Amino acid sequence: MAKYFVSGIGTDVGKTIVSAILTEALKADYWKPVQTGSEEIVDREVVQALVSNKQTVFHPETYSFKAALSPHIASVMENSTIALNRLKMPNCSNLIVEGAGGLMVPINQSKTYIDLIKTLNIPLVLVIRHYLGSINHSLLSLKAIQDYELPFKGIVFNGNDEWDNERIILKMTKAPVIGRIKTEKNWTPNRIKKYADIFKSELLEWKI
Repeated sequence: MAKYFVSGIGTDVGKTIVSAILTEALKADYWKPVQTGSEEIVDREVVQALVSNKQTVFHPETYSFKAALSPHIASVMENSTIALNRLKMPNCSNLIVEGAGGLMVPINQSKTYIDLIKTLNIPLVLVIRHYLGSINHSLLSLKAIQDYELPFKGIVFNGNDEWDNERIILKMTKAPVIGRIKTEKNWTPNRIKKYADIFKSELLEWKI
């Protein structure tokens, strides 16, 4: 069994792409518990378009809201409250769970994604995109993982490192690295499969 929670150091860092790669690598099911911005294409549909294996099941969101805002705001706008105890993982062997934003994004008025990760109790994959300022966001996220004693699998670095980010992050934290993805103009099923094969070969313990 292989189940992982994909989070990131913020929004737009590549969580959905990494989720697609891991889903393909493990032929896992995919689930995003809470979706906001549902008037546009939802992340489940993005991953579904990028994953080419025939085994993956794409589970529906438990909560879905129209506004492209933090869940705690988007839910209130639709007169709803997200209940942590309703966010139960689908019954399957291999699963990739995708969060929203970063670790401290509020799910409701008192809980954050950290609370959800602790409740689900599956290893966390942290996506770090390279940009000016991402060192601070990365170190804070890794400190939160340590302080809250979250189960942690490792980092996926995303993009071109022009600021010496990776070296200093790893030197200061000793965090494990799962893999790296490059900046791609177009993400296609073939590119996802290419990265999935690389990740599988690097992670020999990820056997289905």
